[in-house]
Amino acid sequence: MSTELITKIREMTGAGIMDCKNALKEANNDIDKACRWLREKGVATAVKKAGRCAKQGLIYSYIHGNGMLGTLVEVNCETDFVAKTVDFHNLVKEIAMQIAATAPVYVSRDQVPKSVIESEKKIYRVQLEKEGKTEKVLDKIINGKVEKFYGQICLYDQVYIRDTHGKETIKDLITNFIAKIGENIIVKRFSRFKLGEE
Repeated sequence: MSTELITKIREMTGAGIMDCKNALKEANNDIDKACRWLREKGVATAVKKAGRCAKQGLIYSYIHGNGMLGTLVEVNCETDFVAKTVDFHNLVKEIAMQIAATAPVYVSRDQVPKSVIESEKKIYRVQLEKEGKTEKVLDKIINGKVEKFYGQICLYDQVYIRDTHGKETIKDLITNFIAKIGENIIVKRFSRFKLGEE
C-alpha cells in the first residue's frame, strides 16, 4: 500500500490516515471502491453523531442582488475549532445561498405544524376528487403531494441548488459534511428578507 494512494484518498475524502489505509485494504487498492467504502462508513458514523450537542458554530449573512434579498442563518457544530475552518464557512455560505434562492419556511419537517399538513391534505383531496380520482388512489397521491410540499417548505428536504441531478438534498449535504469532519452539524434557525415583502 503506497503513501501516494493514501494521500490521494485523504485529499479526495478528508478522512484520517488509518481510515484511508483500512479503506484501501478493504478495496484491494481500488481508489473508487475505497472512496465508496469510506463514504458508507462515514455516513453511518454521521447518523450516530446526529444526537450529539452542537453549541458552537457561525451566524452568517448573505446579501444578493444589490441589497434586494438577504438571509441570516445560524449553523451549529460541536467545537470552536471546526467553526473556524474554511470548509465549515463554505458549507454555511452554501446553506445561506440555498435559503435565498428557494425561500424555505422551516428548517425540518418536524417543525411544520400538523394543522398546516392537514390543511394541505384537504386541499389536495378536493382537487383530486374534482379530477375524478377514486378513493382507492387518493391517499397514495395525497401522500406523494405532501412529500413534494415538504421539499418546498423545509430546508432539509429541499434539493441542493448546485446538484444538477436533482437528487442531493440539503440534509444529504450536511450528512456528508458530518461524515467528513466527524462532528454533528445542525441548522438552528434562519431568516430570509426580500425588499418590499412583509
